[in-house]
Amino acid sequence: MWLSRLSAERAWLANQQVRRLSAFTVVTKSRSRHRRRHEEDRKRQHPWLLGLSAAAIGGGLYYAQRRGALQAATQPKGVPGDRVFGYKEYDATEVSKHDTKEKRIWVTYRQGVYDITDFVEKHPGGENILLGAGGSIEPFWQIYGVHKKPEILDMLEEYRIGNLADSGDALKNTEDPYANDPVRHPALKPASLKPFNAEPPLKILAERFLTPNSLFYVRHHLPVPDPSPAEYALEVEGIGIEGTKTLTLEDLKTKFPKVTITAALQCAGNRRSEQNKIKKVKGLDWGAAAIGNATWSGARLTDVLAYLRVDCNDPRIQHVIFDGLDLDPTGKPYGASVTARRALNPGNDVILAYEMNGETLPRDHGYPVRAIVPGVVGARNVKWLGRIVLSEIESDSHWQQNDYKGFCPSVDWDTVDFKKAPAIEELPVVSSICDPADGSEVPIVDGKVFLRGYAWSGGGRKIVRVDVSADGGKTWCEAELVEQEKNTHHFRTWSWTIWQARVPVKPGQKEVELVSKAVDASYNSQPDTVEPLWNLRGVLNNSWSRVKVTLKS
Repeated sequence: MWLSRLSAERAWLANQQVRRLSAFTVVTKSRSRHRRRHEEDRKRQHPWLLGLSAAAIGGGLYYAQRRGALQAATQPKGVPGDRVFGYKEYDATEVSKHDTKEKRIWVTYRQGVYDITDFVEKHPGGENILLGAGGSIEPFWQIYGVHKKPEILDMLEEYRIGNLADSGDALKNTEDPYANDPVRHPALKPASLKPFNAEPPLKILAERFLTPNSLFYVRHHLPVPDPSPAEYALEVEGIGIEGTKTLTLEDLKTKFPKVTITAALQCAGNRRSEQNKIKKVKGLDWGAAAIGNATWSGARLTDVLAYLRVDCNDPRIQHVIFDGLDLDPTGKPYGASVTARRALNPGNDVILAYEMNGETLPRDHGYPVRAIVPGVVGARNVKWLGRIVLSEIESDSHWQQNDYKGFCPSVDWDTVDFKKAPAIEELPVVSSICDPADGSEVPIVDGKVFLRGYAWSGGGRKIVRVDVSADGGKTWCEAELVEQEKNTHHFRTWSWTIWQARVPVKPGQKEVELVSKAVDASYNSQPDTVEPLWNLRGVLNNSWSRVKVTLKS
């Protein structure tokens, strides 16, 4: 009798778990519903909420990665999450009781039970980790697949305390939140599949000034939402606004002048792979193509705020927060913010874009509306824009507070304090050799080799020069700036520059190291090596671009 009741209880718990997890994967069609749900999620902290995001636990495990003493049993061998002989069996009911620090914080992954209490206090996500207490993290690693890496899973195994009894059916009906993702161009090279993150072949970037929509790098943190244009509503609230104002897509297209700008967007982790060669960092292993240049068309943010009778000079407004329609498993949106000094200056060309390269904004790039903040790191250009908040403080989102920040090379996951570092906004000057490729064979024509690439600087600083070398930087010549916006101010140029050069090589040479470095309108230039730039998040690499090639006559 008691066994049948226990089985029924397990089945009920599993069913409730699947129902709750499935609910988290549904992207709301009404932004008002989204906002209410967001506010409710922030207020309630029920211990039964199976909501630990893998961004949080992934970051936490990295946080604990270098700790010498771990209190778990000897690390089991085999596939992480498999049942391990000799460990005690715990059912879902028992696991669910361990939902506070006082009771010890337990989570499950596949057939394993893990006590993660000891690194909670050092976790960069803070108390948010308690949302996952007493439940499975597996469905959330379906969301945050970028963190589901062998080193993370091995780390998790060091916290194993037992096996999960009768775990086989608990999650088999969990829907794939990525099933509705859009179709992508086959030339894109994925850095991760779930969520989808990919860059185009590097060579094609320098072949045209505007990057085609289908070949623009894709950077996602969560599943791609699919809002209905007819039901889309952008909420605007905060200082200077009474209540919440709502604008439809049609409002943005018809009530405000259509503004078009040309701007490059770059991921903070562009060229992270070069840092990984020095020492392993946390993040996607980007090459040098996590950048693209496009025209963006939409309503100017300051025009929209003027329509809503906002005083953009109100000193109380210090930050402008952008929230997307893409939700994490707890119902919180991807969010970011920029300073009001930048966002509320009409000369900074911040727009609410609904077109990209003259076409309807693609889903992968934020359809129906994306916040375009030119000259600023791509992470602040929030896609699927659902809400704008005029605020005294910056966004409290994980990605604003505990990600996209730079640190000293000596800082590791034991000593990092995200509160001490400002959020990345402008990016430093950068260039990259796109052609020829590293390790390729290139012809010598009239004693010279041909190379081309891109250059760009954050904050609107125009590229004024690109220097290139064929001997690792011992001697230099100046590249030709072949495609660049000509009629823009030196400090209001949001787009990149395409450059090319024919560089002399010495007779008889078999191998050379080609190098490029860019100079912007403030005479900022690139540092020569990546080692001093190394940081545990692998961001902000703007060292000289280096390509080693073999020469053929």
